[in-house]
Amino acid sequence: MSRIATRPTSHLLELHLQQWRGRLVLGLILAGFLVLAGRAVYLQGLHHDFLQRKGDALASRVVELPAHRGMIADRNGEPLAISTPVESLWANPSSVEVSASQLKQLATVLQMPVAELKGKLAQKDREFVYIKRRLPPDQAEAVAKLGISGMSLQREYRRYYPAGEVAAHLLGFTGIDDSGQEGMELAYQSWLAGIPGSRRVLKDRKGNVFEDVEGIMSPKPGHDLVLSIDMRLQYLAYRELQAAVLANKAKAGAIVVLDAKTGEILALANVPSFNPNNREGVKPWQMRNHAVTDEYEPGSTMKPFTVAAAMDTGKYKPDTLIDTENGSYQIGPKRIRDAHPHGMLTVSQVIQKSSNVGASKMALSMSPEYMWTELHNAGFGTVPRVGFPGAASGSLRPYQHWRPIEQATMSYGNGISVSLLQLARAYTVFTNHGVMKPVTMLKQTGAGPAGVRVFSAQSADALIPMLESVITPEGTAPQAALDGYRVAGKTGTAHKPDRGGYSADKYIASFIGFAPASNPRLIIAVMVDEPSAGQYYGGTVSAPVFKKVMQSALRQMDVAPDKPIVHQSLPTTVVGEDEST
Repeated sequence: MSRIATRPTSHLLELHLQQWRGRLVLGLILAGFLVLAGRAVYLQGLHHDFLQRKGDALASRVVELPAHRGMIADRNGEPLAISTPVESLWANPSSVEVSASQLKQLATVLQMPVAELKGKLAQKDREFVYIKRRLPPDQAEAVAKLGISGMSLQREYRRYYPAGEVAAHLLGFTGIDDSGQEGMELAYQSWLAGIPGSRRVLKDRKGNVFEDVEGIMSPKPGHDLVLSIDMRLQYLAYRELQAAVLANKAKAGAIVVLDAKTGEILALANVPSFNPNNREGVKPWQMRNHAVTDEYEPGSTMKPFTVAAAMDTGKYKPDTLIDTENGSYQIGPKRIRDAHPHGMLTVSQVIQKSSNVGASKMALSMSPEYMWTELHNAGFGTVPRVGFPGAASGSLRPYQHWRPIEQATMSYGNGISVSLLQLARAYTVFTNHGVMKPVTMLKQTGAGPAGVRVFSAQSADALIPMLESVITPEGTAPQAALDGYRVAGKTGTAHKPDRGGYSADKYIASFIGFAPASNPRLIIAVMVDEPSAGQYYGGTVSAPVFKKVMQSALRQMDVAPDKPIVHQSLPTTVVGEDEST
């Protein structure tokens, strides 16, 4: 029988090993406590501000309070642009808790595809996402009733334009953040906008506000803006212009109504127009402000400036005779023609018959430098400082490069470009004894700012009876005549530039005039682009618009008649003008 060997054990050794293990564990525990204590001292004592900021970031938020945008009103206080409170829906995607049924209901209320909603809520890396801006009150109320966690409504403002398309180009509009984008909304953005306020709130992890802590800064509302516009005249001008564009199957049209003494813009309209309250589907060309930003060759509406400048040289008087060469005048290789042949005409008849030959001869009797200076002083080639974005300067080329044929054609509005507003401003020289008034979109008090003298009072005043003769049956615009009021004005019919030359069948028909001629109160300029219904002369297309607007406007303003009311039939044929070279 074998004997199994065993290792001898010691009770003292076993006890020694157990004590060592216990001390090791105890030491580790004590070391852990020391690390935790040190970390606590560091975080709570030395790094307290950092922790406070982290805690605040999780719960405290500064919320912006939108400022109420100032109102735009016409000269009589009628609101043209007002801000109404609306609600915008936003969410913290990572905190949104929404069921499939709620999501479908929300999409129905917001009139949005479910897929679009899911796309917005899938942006988990963002804490703030707009779901939909500017909800109508009924939509906002329906959204609130759904009670979706993680979504909130925020107060904002939406711009509303009571006149709609009638004053769209004039006022412009604001963007989604209520900032001016076009028109007077853009030009006076800093005046209208105001300063947003702010307040501090506490939010839970789902983004819901559970405590309003403090107001940091109160919002400061924007200033109201009072324009020179008279909405009675604005509606009238837009209506008649729209009717003329439709009746003449024209591409576009524009009209400007000025106070003849102060230069205030009382009406400014364009066709086609758009609804600034709903711009969905609006094409960029519909937003073009033809009266202010578009340039065109003015045609014979330039002739009064040529005549006034020539009379200021002392070489001409209203009864000075000019040989119009039977309506054909050769200048180098080019020939200038009149629409109707005439022989000897007085200076007054050159305006009445709208003779290109007569105007050309008067222009060539002046030095290029003198003629350029007179036209420049009348505002041509310079931006009218009306405060309107994108106002065109027109084109008046340096006189050093003029050829005789170019100087001649500029005398009757070819080779020079203007905006309708610019031309209307220039005509204030004839309603203010040779002084050109600055135009403005803001309501003025008193006589308004002083103007700049362009022509002598004698020459400017002498043009008024000449321009009155244009309105007679022997002139080019008998259709502009008014019952009870003397009218002075000028027609323009210009071929449109096309491929380095002039189009044979595309015209700009224009008329600009003022009344009563004895003491002018209003200047009205009308331009119709590419009339295509058979008539294209300024006297037959644009002059009737002038008549309807001016007749109603003078009655609304209670302006006393300055001539007996005599009803006369219009001539069966109209004297036209043709500015081709």
